[in-house]
Amino acid sequence: MMVLVLPVLLVLQILSCTGTLKPPTVFISVLVRNKEHTLPYFLTQLYNLDYPKNRIVLHIRTQNNEDRSLELLNMWLESIIEKKEYHNIIKKRCECMNIKEFLIRFSLADFFWSLDSDVFLTDLSVLSFLVNQNLTVVAPMLPSIGRYSNFWGGMSESYYYERVPLYSTILDRKEVGCFEVPMVHSSVLVSLRQEEADLISYTPEDIKDYPGPHDDIIVFALSCSLNGIPMHVCNQKEFGIIMLPLDDDQKLSDDLITLQNTLVEVTVKNPPLIPDSIFHRFLPSAPEPSKLGLDEIYMINLERRKDRKERMEYNFRLLGIDYRLFPAMDGANIGPEYLAKHGIKMLPGFSEPYHGRPLKMGEIGCFMSHYNLWQDILEKNHDMVLILEDDIRFEPYFISKLQKLLKELKERRNEWDLTFLGRKRSKNAKEPWLSGSDQLVQVDYTYWTLAYLLTKEGARRLVQGNPLDKMVPVDEYLPIMYDRHPNSTWKSYFTNRDLKGLSVEPLLVYPTHYTGEPGYISDTEGTSIIELPTSSNHSTSSNNCQPPEKCSKDEL
Repeated sequence: MMVLVLPVLLVLQILSCTGTLKPPTVFISVLVRNKEHTLPYFLTQLYNLDYPKNRIVLHIRTQNNEDRSLELLNMWLESIIEKKEYHNIIKKRCECMNIKEFLIRFSLADFFWSLDSDVFLTDLSVLSFLVNQNLTVVAPMLPSIGRYSNFWGGMSESYYYERVPLYSTILDRKEVGCFEVPMVHSSVLVSLRQEEADLISYTPEDIKDYPGPHDDIIVFALSCSLNGIPMHVCNQKEFGIIMLPLDDDQKLSDDLITLQNTLVEVTVKNPPLIPDSIFHRFLPSAPEPSKLGLDEIYMINLERRKDRKERMEYNFRLLGIDYRLFPAMDGANIGPEYLAKHGIKMLPGFSEPYHGRPLKMGEIGCFMSHYNLWQDILEKNHDMVLILEDDIRFEPYFISKLQKLLKELKERRNEWDLTFLGRKRSKNAKEPWLSGSDQLVQVDYTYWTLAYLLTKEGARRLVQGNPLDKMVPVDEYLPIMYDRHPNSTWKSYFTNRDLKGLSVEPLLVYPTHYTGEPGYISDTEGTSIIELPTSSNHSTSSNNCQPPEKCSKDEL
């Protein structure tokens, strides 16, 4: 009997001592050199990580700074050391490769996280995510404002970067998961609990018959691959973004422009990065607001979409854009009285090409927002303006690209009325280059009114088209007016289709979200349909959209 009871008592005693496990300990090693401009954003996000600080040893290493990086670090470390939140904080000046080697070999933490200070972590749960992958070497996929990232898809026979299809598959999230790759860098978590981690090195001398160049990230990668240790990069979430590296002939001032554009890009899928107030005196100066040589820069915004307004205002400050807020007409507030007051009637026979339905109130509101703006241009006697909607993503280096475009457009003033900066191209579009230009095309049938330049003459033509009593969506009306719409019946209601339309190529503006993506919200599709009276100028006719493939917005 005693023989049977003792094991039970032993098991009960063991279970009574078992509680919740603490999170693994992480040694975070940060390299800083001439990063005064990025540190306010980097350190704010690092401090705000959703991981227990008492399980973190924070190691800051820096050397050979030509800016105020050291002063900034000392100030920040002084402010957080007194809080006693981190398990330990270490600051040293040391050689990059040697200190990494030391930490890999002798850290008693469960994980070692090598992190560069030009990485901005937007997903504050990223460390917990990486730890939970149970991989020896893993990195979060970090895109940039170009095609650069913190991993390689391929490695050449000489052990340098090689572009392969896998790279785009991962970077563009054509497939989602954790992928084995030949190189990860800039944000790399190593599980020191795995025995194989002892074989990882940053020093060529530790690798027998080392075959590659003496570059620390290549040494690291080869120490893994030569010992059969897989490296993984994960792209399941928007973990953050990485700065484009400077070319050899670039200066720190060039990095400030890259920072500006990187911060703008962050806002596409994330809230703006707001550094802690302690860093105020170290923040780069914002450019002086300017209208960029235009008479006005309009931004159309629904009053109830304050989130979009705030995001755009943040981007305008970064880019140095002096804009005018133009209130949008909210389709949710349009009723019969408004329609009657403005003489709004739906075009006879109109059926929305994709859904086969009449106009929605949101589409009417969108049209009236642009129509009211065209009238404002004429009333203010503006010669040339930029019109922006509030759900847009600026292409990197938007300002310099726009300035180049404006220079050419002003020289070719008589060749255009409207120039698209952002739109949805038709897949079958025929858009020849404008003669003598390497950035302008003759625009074909197209959708969306994200961003466009408009002249006074263009605004006059659009208003004089008298579109209110034969209304279609505004992005159908524009190609009708420059005479590239495929529906001849619709076009027949507008006799003076002499708007001169162009488009920049490649585009300078894109939507922040596409249909079906997380975060996508439509302020037009979610509104109701009202049975509008139709104009009696022509008899009702069917939608003879030709060619047929152009009848579907989703097929464009």
